[in-house]
Amino acid sequence: MANRFVPAALIALLVILHGQLWFGRGSVPNVSKLTGQLDAQIQNNILAVQANERLMAEISDLREGLEIVEEKARTELGMVKANEIYVQIAR
Repeated sequence: MANRFVPAALIALLVILHGQLWFGRGSVPNVSKLTGQLDAQIQNNILAVQANERLMAEISDLREGLEIVEEKARTELGMVKANEIYVQIAR
């Protein structure tokens, strides 16, 4: 009887471990899904860092020089200097 118990216990343990591998918390599909989410979050973080760097450069320009202020006034507000003629070309 002991000879039959050991293989049955080992088979049961193998079935449990195999079930955990495919359906448990750290299963292969779950790890694959989490890896995909991690890759997407890394890409989002890279984009956020780039956006932050652009904003920091713009802030630096606004603090240091008036050229960016003039450019913003011209493009966003349509302002012109004295003795200039504003021409808008529709595309």
